Amino acid sequence: MILSQFQTVGRDLFTRGLVSSHSGNLSIRLGERLCITHRQSMLGNLQQQDLVETGVNRNDRCTPWASTELFVHRTIYQKTSAQAVVHAHPPYTVALSFNQTEIVPTDMEGRLLLPRVRVLIPDSADFKPGGLAEQIADALKEARIVVVRGHGTFATGQLLEEAYHYTTTLEESCRLLYLLRSLGSPVVPTPPVQITK
Repeated sequence: MILSQFQTVGRDLFTRGLVSSHSGNLSIRLGERLCITHRQSMLGNLQQQDLVETGVNRNDRCTPWASTELFVHRTIYQKTSAQAVVHAHPPYTVALSFNQTEIVPTDMEGRLLLPRVRVLIPDSADFKPGGLAEQIADALKEARIVVVRGHGTFATGQLLEEAYHYTTTLEESCRLLYLLRSLGSPVVPTPPVQITK
């Protein structure tokens, strides 16, 4: 059951081009434990041996095999109510992160789900996986997804599918923003949708 959840989301991330062959990582919380993808695993072709179970708060013999982003996942679980984390490298989102401090979708779906998405900026060019863990977790107290400039997104949910939904919604909004700018169209946010009874 757990493996199938990882396989579905991992395969979809890869086929949509939101991760490369050996990038990105997924995890779910299991009480005081977590299950996370193996270091350098292929999200598009996950097998049982690609999942690593370790502690949320402590290391054990399996910890060295976990994703290099383990510290970020742990910090998110320690500081938020998240039960699942998806880390991806969506290209349009990453591209826009280089000249934005926040991403404001203009499309209706993006505006409804993610009205403003914060972009975190690393202090130096030698930023490495596992960095900015505290800042990422703090941002995810108030939002469901955050972007790290030049690196990618971290999204949370109660299920992997929910975190995946935020990831794909943001990427679609960023793709539309990119297309609008390439066409020379002004990027004007649509007004909030008014729901009437």
